[in-house]
Amino acid sequence: MKKITTFILGVFLISGIEAQTTYTINIDQPEQEIIRDHLDLGGSNPAGEEITVNSYYIEKNGKPFFPIIGEFHYARFDEKYWEDEILKMKAGGINTIATYVFWNLHEREEGIFDWSGDLNLKKFLELIEKHQLYAIVRVGPFCHGEMRNGGLPDWLYGRTFEVRSNAPEYLGYVDRLYGEIGNQTAGLLYKDGGPVIGIQLENEYQHSSAPWEFMYPGSKKDGTVPDREAAFSHTQITVTDGVNPWSECGKQHMAKLKELAKKNGLDTPIYTATGWGNATIVEKGSLPVTAGYAYPFWSDPRPSGFYLFKDIRKNPDYSPVSYDTDLYPSISAEIGPGIQVKYSRRPVVDYRSVNPLMTRIIGSGSNGIGYYMYHGGSTPVFDGKYYNEEANGIPRINYDFQAPIGQYGQLRYHFKHLRMLHMFLDAYSDVLAPMKTVLPETNASIKADNTETLRYAVRSYGNSGFLFIINFQDHIDMQNIEDVHINIQAKNETISFPSKGTFDVAETTSAILPFNLQIEKTLIKSATVQPLTILKKQKMNYYIFHSITGIDAEINFPAETKISKLNNASVAQVSGMKKVYTKNSAPFSFTANETSILVLPEDMAVNATKIKESLYISEALILEDTDEFQFITRETENEIHIFPNQKSDLASSSANIKKGKTIYKGFDSYTIKFIEVKPKVVIEKATSRKYTLQLQSDISNLNDVFVDIDYIGDRGLAFINGKMITDHFYHNRTWELSLKSFASELKDDQMVFVFHPMYSDYSYLKDLNKVPEFTKGKYLEIKEFKIIPEYKTILKL
Repeated sequence: MKKITTFILGVFLISGIEAQTTYTINIDQPEQEIIRDHLDLGGSNPAGEEITVNSYYIEKNGKPFFPIIGEFHYARFDEKYWEDEILKMKAGGINTIATYVFWNLHEREEGIFDWSGDLNLKKFLELIEKHQLYAIVRVGPFCHGEMRNGGLPDWLYGRTFEVRSNAPEYLGYVDRLYGEIGNQTAGLLYKDGGPVIGIQLENEYQHSSAPWEFMYPGSKKDGTVPDREAAFSHTQITVTDGVNPWSECGKQHMAKLKELAKKNGLDTPIYTATGWGNATIVEKGSLPVTAGYAYPFWSDPRPSGFYLFKDIRKNPDYSPVSYDTDLYPSISAEIGPGIQVKYSRRPVVDYRSVNPLMTRIIGSGSNGIGYYMYHGGSTPVFDGKYYNEEANGIPRINYDFQAPIGQYGQLRYHFKHLRMLHMFLDAYSDVLAPMKTVLPETNASIKADNTETLRYAVRSYGNSGFLFIINFQDHIDMQNIEDVHINIQAKNETISFPSKGTFDVAETTSAILPFNLQIEKTLIKSATVQPLTILKKQKMNYYIFHSITGIDAEINFPAETKISKLNNASVAQVSGMKKVYTKNSAPFSFTANETSILVLPEDMAVNATKIKESLYISEALILEDTDEFQFITRETENEIHIFPNQKSDLASSSANIKKGKTIYKGFDSYTIKFIEVKPKVVIEKATSRKYTLQLQSDISNLNDVFVDIDYIGDRGLAFINGKMITDHFYHNRTWELSLKSFASELKDDQMVFVFHPMYSDYSYLKDLNKVPEFTKGKYLEIKEFKIIPEYKTILKL
C-alpha cells in the first residue's frame, strides 16, 4: 500500500487546506490455488445432494456453501421453548446450529443415561430439521463449555486410567457414550436425509483442560488431562510455543475417536476439531476450526489483534497450529460475540465490537463463521449439584454469555447488526468464497493501538471483489478517520472509493463494499453501499443494498448503463462512469439495465428480516413459523413495512392492525397496536439486601414478562422456595430475568433476591467501565426493579 497525503487548496478564494489520505492496494495477484479430493471428508444424502470440502471452502452440490454457525446448548434451556429459540436463530441468519453433548449431564450415574426433558437431543435435532437448518453435534467426550469437569462425569476421576488418553478402559467408556449419541441421532444424520452435517470430536485436544471439581480452597487445580500432558496444558485458549512432545499419541487418539464415532453410526460429511493453539486434529480427516475472543476472562484487559486484517488461513489466530494450513479452509467455530463472566473477572463486551470483528474475520479470508455463544442459557441443577464450573468461579447457573440472544431468549444490539451481515453472506457467499485475500503492503506495521490508519483489506477474484473496512479496536477509544480515498489497482484499471473526493469512516464502522460485481445484465463498477440481500421473485429479482452511516451513498456503473425508474436519487457522469447517488438518509431505488435495485438506510436495514423472498422491516422481532409469522415486541405500538407490495393485506390474531401510508414506493406499511398489559408484580424490600417478588396476575396472554434489575454490587441470587433458580455477577449491565419459566411456581410462592456488596479490593474492578465510590471499602445499591411485558401476535397474509 502506498499512503499518499495530498493537499487541495480551498476554492472561492477561501484560504484553507483540506487533507486527503489516499490508500492504494494492488489486487493484480495470482488467484488462490484450490486443492480437491485430498481430505477424508464429504458425503451425500438420499436426495442426491452432496457436501464436500476442498482446501478453501465447503461445497454443497458443487457450489460454495458458507456455514453461519450459532452455538446453542439444548441442555441449558427449557425444552418447552426450544422451537421459539431455533426460530430466533433462523431469523438472525444462522444456517447451522452447533450444540455440545455434555456427558456428565446425560450419565450422572454410571451406566444410566438420561435423554429426557431438557436433555432430549433427538427432539432438539428434530426441531432443527423441521425448520430446515443444519446441525453440528459436538460429541466430546471432553467439551469444556465452562461445564463441571469440562463435561466429564465425576465418577471418572476415581479410576486408575487417565482420561483423554488411549487407555483401553477410557476408550471403552467413550465407545459406549458414542453409541448412546448414535441412537439419539439415528435417522437425523445427513446421510439419512437429516440435518446433522457435522460432528466435532473432543475439544482443544492437547491444548487445554478444565479443572476437576475435586479440589479444595487454596489447592492447585487438577486438570482433565493425562499426567504427561499437564505441563503444557492450558486452562483456556491461548497462544503456545507449538511444542508438543506427545503429538503422535494425540494424533492416534483423535483418529481413534473418529473411528469410534463412525462405528457407532456418527457418520457425517464433516468432522471438526478445534485447531487453535497447536491443538491436535485428525490429519486430513477433520476440519481444524478457529477461534477469537477479544474480551477474554482468562487474560488481562488489553487491545487484541483481532481487529487487524491478516491472511487468516495461512496465519490463524492463536498460531502456531499443528496442521498444514494450505490443506484446509479457514472456518471459525468459536468467535466470541460475548463472553462469560467469572467471579474474579467481569469483562464487558462492547456490543458494537462484534460486527467489525466478523467483518475483519471474513475480509481476512474465512469461509465460514461460528459464534460461541450465539444463544445463552441456564445450566441445570440435578440432585442439588451445580454443573457450571464452580472450580473456575463461573456463576452456578447463569450462562448468559452476553450473547446476541441472552439467557432467556432476549435479543440484544448485536443480534440485529449481525443479521445484516448474515443476509449478505447468504446472498453472495458463492461469489465471495473463491476470492483470495489481499492486504495493503503496510498492513503488518499497523498495531492494535493505532487509531489513525485505516484498517482495510480486499477479497478478490480477477478484477471483481469486495473492499472490507473497519474502524474499531477493543479496549481503546477510537476516533473518526476523516477524508479517506481508496484506490484499488486491478489489471488494466483503477477502482476508486468514492469515485471522486473522500469519505469519513466513523468509529465502530464496518463496511463491505463491492466492485466489478455482476448482477444479472448489470455491472456495478463500485459502490459505497453494502449488499444486503437478493429477493428472488417470479417476475424479477430485487437487489437490496444498505448505506453506511456517515458515508454518502453512491453506486457506479459503466457509462452505457441505462438507468430508469429513479426515485429519491440523482444521476451524474463521473470519471467515465454513470453514478447514482444521494446525500439524504432515505431509501432510494432505480433500475439499471432493467435490474431492480433498492438501497435502504442503515437504520432501516438493521431492522430487516428476510422471509419468503420478501423484506419485513420492524423494530419488533418477526419469526417465520410455517405459514404464519410471530410478531414479538415490548412496545404497545409498532410499525412494520413489507417490500415488495403484497397481494393481500396483513392480518393479526390478537392485536389491532391498520394499513397506513407507505413509507416508500413499493412498500406496504402497517401499524400494529396491542392493548397495554400491566402485570401485577409486587416487589418488596425485606432487609437491606433482600427483596421479594410476588406475581399476582396471569401472564399467559403475554409472550413473557422480564424483570430488569438495576443494581451496583458484587452479585445477585434469585430463589424460589429456597432453591436457587439463577445468579448474576455484576458487570456494569442490568440483570435481566424472565418470569415465563417460573410462572407456575410463583402462583403459590414468591421469588427472593439476595444481593451482595462489592468490595474495593476485588480483582475484577479493572474490567468495569465505572467503579463506584466505596464507603468503608464496600458498596451496594439496588436502584430499580423494572417490569417489562413482552407481547406477541400471529400475523398472516
